Amino acid sequence: MEKNKTAPVQEGPPSDNERIKRESSYLRGTIEESLADPLTANITADDAQLTKFHGSYMQDDRDVRNERRKQKLEPAYSFMVRVRLPGGTATPEQWLTMDRIAHEYGNGTLRLTTRQTFQMHGILKWNMKKNMQAMNEAMLDTIAACGDVNRNVMGAPNPHESDIHEEIQRYAKDISEHLLPRTKAYHEIWLDEEKVVDSSEPEEVEPIYKDVYLPRKFKIGIAVPPSNDIDVFSQDIGLIAIVEDGSLQGFNISVGGGLGMTHGESETYPQIGRVIGFCRPEHVIDTVEKLLTIQRDYGNRSNRKNARFKYTIDARGLDWLKNELTERLGWSLEEERPYHFEHNGDRYGWVKGSNNRWHLTLFIQNGRIKDSEDYQLMTALREIAKIHTGEFRLSPNQNLIIGNVTSQKKKKINELVEQYGLSDGKRDSALRRNAMACVAFPTCGLAMAESERYLPSLIDKLEGIVEEAGLQDNEITIRMTGCPNGCARSTLGEIGFIGKAPGKYNMYLGGGFAGERLNKLYRENIGEEEILNTLRPILFEYAKERDEEEHFGDYVIRAGYVEAVHSGLQFHD
Repeated sequence: MEKNKTAPVQEGPPSDNERIKRESSYLRGTIEESLADPLTANITADDAQLTKFHGSYMQDDRDVRNERRKQKLEPAYSFMVRVRLPGGTATPEQWLTMDRIAHEYGNGTLRLTTRQTFQMHGILKWNMKKNMQAMNEAMLDTIAACGDVNRNVMGAPNPHESDIHEEIQRYAKDISEHLLPRTKAYHEIWLDEEKVVDSSEPEEVEPIYKDVYLPRKFKIGIAVPPSNDIDVFSQDIGLIAIVEDGSLQGFNISVGGGLGMTHGESETYPQIGRVIGFCRPEHVIDTVEKLLTIQRDYGNRSNRKNARFKYTIDARGLDWLKNELTERLGWSLEEERPYHFEHNGDRYGWVKGSNNRWHLTLFIQNGRIKDSEDYQLMTALREIAKIHTGEFRLSPNQNLIIGNVTSQKKKKINELVEQYGLSDGKRDSALRRNAMACVAFPTCGLAMAESERYLPSLIDKLEGIVEEAGLQDNEITIRMTGCPNGCARSTLGEIGFIGKAPGKYNMYLGGGFAGERLNKLYRENIGEEEILNTLRPILFEYAKERDEEEHFGDYVIRAGYVEAVHSGLQFHD
């Protein structure tokens, strides 16, 4: 692979984040002192960086920021907390705990994220310990859900093959546990465990992360073909399960995916993971650890915008990576095995799994669990959790699977579904079912434009166009983010929107329906009217000119609207 001249090997001194980590006493910093400060709802800037490793971000309500400034009040600070939930599976008891503490300490809602976990918003500093301890009592934690470490490990929900799903679930959990930071800081700060001081013991050392952890965040996910629901090529390490005759043979290893970038800086770009070989199941944990340590040792610690694994690989090449991996493992990966992906969405409604249990996939618009006057979603799921004996599986597409339902419980759960009018996707358009948005305003400090609060109304208008064109049953993936960090995987959408300014978006076309190809910029800095006027003739043309079963992303490339992008190195060309 040709080296990318815009992703140089690190030059210059370490960034300030490296100082913060090095001086933090293994992620302790002065977090406890910041939490105890009664004069502000905020914490220090250094501690705000460190709390990310503990699974939380300091935020403020941007809807009221200007008004509070006029009143000479500090911003309305609160924490966002993200749970570590490998494979996205929770028990009914854990669901009820998250529901309860969202009302006791948060803003009364839950968010199902694109990494298959819970996110809570609006937790005041004074309530953080109580919130974390309540989670801990339910066997939940937030360790490494954010920060410069391996984050929540994703795993395919895969209700069609429950036996394989259970095996994949175990691997997701084992990888997550193996790559957890070993510092006791989390337990000391949030769970009030005493720090054990023993002068005979050597200084606490992180065996995998050392004292400065990783240069940036690191993401791992496991996909089971033909479903690419986790968007495996967006991961720093993507594991593609190879299943033959109903048995897991091992994993193809994809490396260097990542979707974040910065507007106007061409040396930053989204990238698609590349498959470098196959490994047996018994070697997968060792393989992902060694890949992570390569990023630890060679990642850019000077410029955080070029610090992801994708840039480390692009600066040195795939051959370098393979050689480095072989040296660290002491053996070489096998040749990759054949596989095929067909889609990256969810299969809605009731499905009977291979274990004779039932699974119900519900459509959750943008992952937001809340009650409104006309849709009591949160209440309904609470009532289901009270009688459910299986588990809740959080989908990579922000949806929810009521999993492992017995035939006896299916009737009762279905009655609650009908009573509360929950959506199994069938009453929603194909366009809406395949749309996804990040949180953006009012809580995300990086947002440049609306996303979660705006996308549903844009879909309303687009639905009219696709229905007029006769495309109402055609699935087209739409992704929207309020900034270019990629939380809703916007650069993989057949239609992607990335916020540029309030009410303005860059529009991208041509992503692969199965998540195997990036999209490309088509229109820059446009508002709703131009979005609709631009898409309308293209959609009508697609309706008339498409080949049989041709996806929208493939069509716009064949029709010449954009060029195909199979590597991030071509994204800005």
